[in-house]
Amino acid sequence: MSGAKNLAKTGLAPTPTRLRQIALVSRDLEQSKQLLTYILGTEVIYEDPAVHQWGLKNFLIPLGGDIIEVVSPFDANTTASRLLEKRGDGGYMIIMQTEDAKERREYIEKKGLAKVIFDYEHDDAVCVQYHPKGIKGGMMPELDSHEPRADNPTPLKSRFSPWHACGPDHRLYYPGMKRSEHLTLEGCVLRLQPGDVGHEAGARQWEEIFGVARSRDLLAFTNARLGFIPGREGQPEGLVSITVGVNSKGKLEAIFDRAGQAGVCGNGSIEMCGVKWFFSLTGHNQSKGKL
Repeated sequence: MSGAKNLAKTGLAPTPTRLRQIALVSRDLEQSKQLLTYILGTEVIYEDPAVHQWGLKNFLIPLGGDIIEVVSPFDANTTASRLLEKRGDGGYMIIMQTEDAKERREYIEKKGLAKVIFDYEHDDAVCVQYHPKGIKGGMMPELDSHEPRADNPTPLKSRFSPWHACGPDHRLYYPGMKRSEHLTLEGCVLRLQPGDVGHEAGARQWEEIFGVARSRDLLAFTNARLGFIPGREGQPEGLVSITVGVNSKGKLEAIFDRAGQAGVCGNGSIEMCGVKWFFSLTGHNQSKGKL
């Protein structure tokens, strides 16, 4: 890509990056848990006690080897609670997996591209969260990595590879991931702030900061695509939609049947946790959704 050549002259070029996890924020954690697991036909594979330190509770559900997380604050003085007051249920974090999060952090800090607000290293995992201020799309970005080793030689390429957010023992969460292997995270769309119509500039910014390769106005993750849409007055910046692939026509139809029974079907999408969910039939020409 031409962007990769330009970045290579001034700093780190884009590297393979996986969209590993999308975090949502919800006022009612139990209601969100029941709705998502029922509609998607998946299950909770982890609830992380460590998030209590930030005044949060959470749960994680798999889309194959990738993750949807939902958090809910029990402390009013948290970023999540402020987001709920400002926007209601919706997007919270975009969590990416790269080859070397420490190297990327050094580059980001050297260039002054973003501010680190939390970092964590344990065993083979590196986790770095960045302040969302000034970063287009209204989501808190996190860029993590797992060091390749004998039992995890290709962390980015292996669909069912260890992921630190799911707990310390992959033997406990792999079965749930594999039971949801008919689902894939295909992508998501972020809305810019009101008055900002530079959707391609959003992709360029994320490419420069986080090293995600760009294909015109889309971020080209190894497993998914992330796009931006222009801001609109009266519409908050942030996550607009998530697209999920389903590899079985019967299972796709079952998702829409359950959504109809639950009364959450919208205009070609399913409305859950303040976000539009689109679904595509993977491996076929038919589709019931879009990025």
